[in-house]
Amino acid sequence: MTYTSERTPGVPGVPDTQATQALPLTSLKPTVTPVTGGPAATPVAPPGTPVTTAPPGAPATPSLEDRAIGALVGAAVGDALGGPVEGRTPEEIVKRHGGPVDGIVGPFHDDWRTARPLAPYHKGDGHVTDDTLMTHALVRVYESVRDHLDAYDIADHLVPDLIGTPRWIPELEAEALPLQRIFLAEKWIVARLHYGHADPREAGVGNIVNCGAAMYMAPVGVVNAGNPDRAYAEALDVAGAHQSSYGREAAGVFAAAVAAAFMPEATPSSVVVQALRLAKDGTRAAIEAVCEAAAAVGDPASAGAALRAAVAPFDTVGPDYRNPSLGARRPSRLHAVEELPIALGMLLVGRGDYRATVLGSVNYGRDCDSIATMSGALAGALRGASAVPDEWSREVARASRLDLQAPGAALATVAREVFTRDRARARTHEQAFTAISAIPAMTEAGAR
Repeated sequence: MTYTSERTPGVPGVPDTQATQALPLTSLKPTVTPVTGGPAATPVAPPGTPVTTAPPGAPATPSLEDRAIGALVGAAVGDALGGPVEGRTPEEIVKRHGGPVDGIVGPFHDDWRTARPLAPYHKGDGHVTDDTLMTHALVRVYESVRDHLDAYDIADHLVPDLIGTPRWIPELEAEALPLQRIFLAEKWIVARLHYGHADPREAGVGNIVNCGAAMYMAPVGVVNAGNPDRAYAEALDVAGAHQSSYGREAAGVFAAAVAAAFMPEATPSSVVVQALRLAKDGTRAAIEAVCEAAAAVGDPASAGAALRAAVAPFDTVGPDYRNPSLGARRPSRLHAVEELPIALGMLLVGRGDYRATVLGSVNYGRDCDSIATMSGALAGALRGASAVPDEWSREVARASRLDLQAPGAALATVAREVFTRDRARARTHEQAFTAISAIPAMTEAGAR
């Protein structure tokens, strides 16, 4: 379901400049009609809000390659900015850094090698976390398969990559197997698929339900650029090897949102419309609640409290992120991961501006590296690689010893190949269906 005005798709509570007049929330009606045509709605900034425009020299509509690079660079930079304050409250962030984080910062603790609960990881100083390690691993799977993926590709390609090829791990400042860095929810993939030989399509059942699968699903959206429905379905299949319930749903919706951000005239509002259209159960309700709250705030720096209050009824972790409740991260149709709705809400509040969107996500605290990974991917896909501040991307690439642009460029090439295959498959289906439908229907009399 989407929420639309009489003329143009919009987001609950976000005014629509394409409509005859801005409609109040109560006048927006649900419909099951997919958004297929017309320009996307553009949010109207409250009086006094700075208007952000594309960087000088940037094309009005970035190319597929530019958006793909923007999405993956944007995700990695957001991840690196959020890593050092992951798990902290906004108040703790301000106290530690003398104000909100406004760029790349060092570790939260000087004695990061032994300070709990993050030891021995060197979070900060431009180091990406497991969000980016998993994202780049999934890109490598696409480079191998060069077609749509399913859960079996996770077993056949991703798991061997995690356990068989040493790579530079920025937070460990050493070369190691990715398995030695990824979180327990990601180690589950290896345990279930490599050692347990579970059916990949249902291997995610029993894992803790968190944003572990969603955090690295941007590549699925890139390969299905402009096709949110296909991205949603593919991500659900891929994520079945990792997650269940609303964790799997978040993976599908995030991939769909990334795909929607590639549409020629996409805006933050149109991206959220597509996410709402496809989202189910608690995930949809959480996104809707957060987006309504986002419409009432005009500054990402002050949005955190309002967005947290909106998502809290759907979040199972509870107010103390480091001490989750006994009911945390269990399957449910009523709940949602916190990270995806907040990322979408920050995208709206930041009006698609990369810096505003990502810094708002970082200073939200809690699981802010994953929130900034998602919101950074969306902002980068909307506006292209030039939207990501060069001083950030260059330093993250240097500090993490990663080529941040190559994965996006490679994925764009794969996306073109997959699209060509999809067109051929569609023509084959069309020819077969045309031939079948041309056969006269057998009447009851003719059957005797």
